[in-house]
Amino acid sequence: MDAIFKALNDPARRDLLDSLRRKDGQSLSDLEQVLDMSRFGVMKHLRVLEDANLIVTRKVGRFKYHYLNVLPLQEVMDRWAAPFLQRQARALTELKLKLERDTKMGKPDFVMQTFIRCTQDALWSALTEADQMAAYHFACNSVQGNPAVDQATTFILPNGDAMLRQVTTALDPKFRIAMTFEPLFMGPDAPTSHMVYLIEPQGDQCKLTIEHYDMAPGQEGFGEGWARLAASLKSYLETGTGLKAAMQQGA
Repeated sequence: MDAIFKALNDPARRDLLDSLRRKDGQSLSDLEQVLDMSRFGVMKHLRVLEDANLIVTRKVGRFKYHYLNVLPLQEVMDRWAAPFLQRQARALTELKLKLERDTKMGKPDFVMQTFIRCTQDALWSALTEADQMAAYHFACNSVQGNPAVDQATTFILPNGDAMLRQVTTALDPKFRIAMTFEPLFMGPDAPTSHMVYLIEPQGDQCKLTIEHYDMAPGQEGFGEGWARLAASLKSYLETGTGLKAAMQQGA
């Protein structure tokens, strides 16, 4: 947390974050236009932001792109400010993220990254076992179908309606899951997109990256859903309780 406060303490670095908030996925050349300083100076500021995990980078070909990562800021808000905020104000911090990743799927429209204090096995189980997904999903209390290649997983709302259907397209056990994303809550004709979970074990914690591809116009709000899911998953694995339960109790 000290690294976050240090990174935010400099107005130049705040200007870089503001620029990425307005337009995510910028190259170094793009960001040089934001600050009146040398290329080397901009690189130093970007390194501080990257060390604080406030930005993440993806390289495609010879270009390196920078993306705003707001989950560390959300964690700061949860610890220090959330008790004093209304739920509507807190939602403003759940910003849409975009990352660049060199895959066959091309450039993702949205990427979110968080660190969870858990084992790789525990995180994998939480992402692949229907009963666990139901326990921490922020809106659904029932999930049908464990993720398996070419098999569907359906998320069911408390009223019995299907909210989301996903078909697993690839599994790299304990490291990667690729799935379709069919937002049934938007109607039967809503375009299908694609998402990926990436797991990287790092000592006593795991880094989870969520990437979303092929989002149609009007689906930008998916970012808020991913923020809620990631926060609830982290709480579930670290405390045993998903944020859905806390929200229901406090409603």
